[in-house]
Amino acid sequence: MTDIEHADRPDQFSAVHRMVGGVRVVTVEGEIDHTVRELLSSALLSGYGAKPPSRIVVDLSGVTFMDSSGINVFVAAYQQVDGAQGWLRIAGAQGPVLRVLSLVGVDALIPCHPTVEQALNA
Repeated sequence: MTDIEHADRPDQFSAVHRMVGGVRVVTVEGEIDHTVRELLSSALLSGYGAKPPSRIVVDLSGVTFMDSSGINVFVAAYQQVDGAQGWLRIAGAQGPVLRVLSLVGVDALIPCHPTVEQALNA
C-alpha cells in the first residue's frame, strides 16, 4: 500500500493505492484541484515496476471537491489504460463531484459505480 499526500495541504488531499485481484484500487480523499493533479496522476498510473497498471478503480467517496484538473487527469489515465487494453472505473463519487463528472460527460467515457465492490465486479 502506498500513501501520497500533498505536503503543503496534507489535510486536504491524500491518495492510497493497493492491489485487489490484479486491479489497482486508488482511494482518494479531500480536494482535487490543479495543485494535486500530478500527485493524483502518479497515484493512478505509477507502476510497481516498469509497467503501469492497466486496470484501475478510483474510489472518490472521500472527495469533497473536484475541478477540471481532476477531469483532465481521469481522461488522460483512461486514454493510457484503454491503449493498453485495460480499463478505468470510478466508484463512490458523491454530490458535487458526481455532478461535475456528469456535466462534462466523463461518466459516459469512464463507468461510474456506487461502490468499489461494484466497480471491481462490473
